[in-house]
Amino acid sequence: MVITGGTDGMGAALARHYLAAGHRVVVIGRSSAKFDALVATTARRHSSAADRAEFIGADLSLVADSRRVVAQLREDHERIDALVLAASFIRQRRHVTSEGHEASWSLFFLSKYLFVTRLADLLRAGDDPVVVNLAVPGARPDAIAFDDLEMLDGFTFRRSNARQRRANELLGILATEQNPGLGYVTWGPDRLVRSSFAGEVGLGMKAAAAVLAPLLGRRPEDAIRPIVDIIDTPTPGRAAYRGARALPLTVGAHDESDATRLAAAVEKAL
Repeated sequence: MVITGGTDGMGAALARHYLAAGHRVVVIGRSSAKFDALVATTARRHSSAADRAEFIGADLSLVADSRRVVAQLREDHERIDALVLAASFIRQRRHVTSEGHEASWSLFFLSKYLFVTRLADLLRAGDDPVVVNLAVPGARPDAIAFDDLEMLDGFTFRRSNARQRRANELLGILATEQNPGLGYVTWGPDRLVRSSFAGEVGLGMKAAAAVLAPLLGRRPEDAIRPIVDIIDTPTPGRAAYRGARALPLTVGAHDESDATRLAAAVEKAL
């Protein structure tokens, strides 16, 4: 199992769960200290966890880091049974990385595109392979401006969020075309989850999270139960969930051609 964003929140909860269950888990994140703490906690009750846990440090908002991680996975592993895309860093304002990409687009889509497309053969070699993409499903079919993927004009947090979510739905079309036996799920929580809420956000959002999360938020260990069910009993093809509730896939008039158009634009940009 490969988990991006696996040192915090639901990613870390999934890593602990599958290490405890006896699986080999590769965690990708920015903090080796958090990974070490995660493994140490799990190993207290499951002594072999440390032998089955691997860490790859990376900032997945950088394309170069995503490429490096993909290359390392390809070098070190013959198959991937489950790929969980959970890396997150919320930005309310447009930010450009040192590589010239809009940071949220790079983290929430370009990195995921590279993982899904460049690891396709390792997923094909897996047993009942599944990709769980923590991208809340349900964005409008027209949420992507193909002539401005980096959102140079009119950036807002809402538009940026919808663009990423729709792009990740289209990525599922590309992924399942490459591998009809693959399960590809876009998943979002059905209620607030207690987490570190990493990001550069306004005081209002920080205050709301600080107040509401302890009162209404679900523990990550509880929030991942639907994801565990999806991974443990995968179904080939595309699907969408909020919590444990299956949602209808968003259908646009030009989904397949939009997926192809998106892939062509991304490959050119990369």
